[in-house]
Amino acid sequence: MKVNIDGLNISYVCEGEGKNVLLLHGWGANITTMLPILNHLKDRFKVYAIDLPGFGESDKPKEIWGNFEYADIVKKFIDKMEMKEVILIGHSHGGRISIILSNRYPELVKKMVLIDSAGLIPKRSMKYYLKVYSFKTLKFLYNTMLFWTNKEERMEKFYKKFGSTDYRAADGIMRKIMVKVINQDLRPLLKGIKASTLLVWGKDDTATPVYMGKIMEKEIKDSGLVVLENAGHYSYVDQYNRFKLILDSFLKD
Repeated sequence: MKVNIDGLNISYVCEGEGKNVLLLHGWGANITTMLPILNHLKDRFKVYAIDLPGFGESDKPKEIWGNFEYADIVKKFIDKMEMKEVILIGHSHGGRISIILSNRYPELVKKMVLIDSAGLIPKRSMKYYLKVYSFKTLKFLYNTMLFWTNKEERMEKFYKKFGSTDYRAADGIMRKIMVKVINQDLRPLLKGIKASTLLVWGKDDTATPVYMGKIMEKEIKDSGLVVLENAGHYSYVDQYNRFKLILDSFLKD
């Protein structure tokens, strides 16, 4: 199904009856990655899952968005579906959006589940800064020395060869959006969250390491952190059976 919000066609699915649950996927993902959770909950809840703008079958944003613009479009989707209360379940980038919505609309978000959530600026090592310096140097060389080739084509080859995995997968405006999104620190919002919050993390997560979950547990007043062994950034998939038990326990009235 699709709904038009602010001129963008947003793809979504909805199954089940009961209290509203909204699933928000991570960067570079889509509805499909959230289906294991949807299928588990749809016999007890009314579960929505959307393709965030720029992913899956939803339109790309027309301007360079940050996390707050993503949160705004999701809020408008919630209003469009006439949800008065909602349980948010956000993975990675979906966690960023959930954090903003929970902070801004405490009367709307009653419970929240953050899975390997993004939203904090990671600790930077000297190795990271050396990598950034090398990247910028190579970019300069590609942009100036190979002047006999088309600039757009040579820069595309550069990003495909030297960019991060997510950056290589993105194109056009989504690359600029990605840069803006990952550089917004949402930590100041954590203390203002009132919703009861379950934090689920993979012990081996390298994209959003466990220390980020520990910070969130410390700063979100009503929260608890569960760390899953032998699980990475998609901890809810890596340890699906255990995740289901933990989620069911949290969602009980």
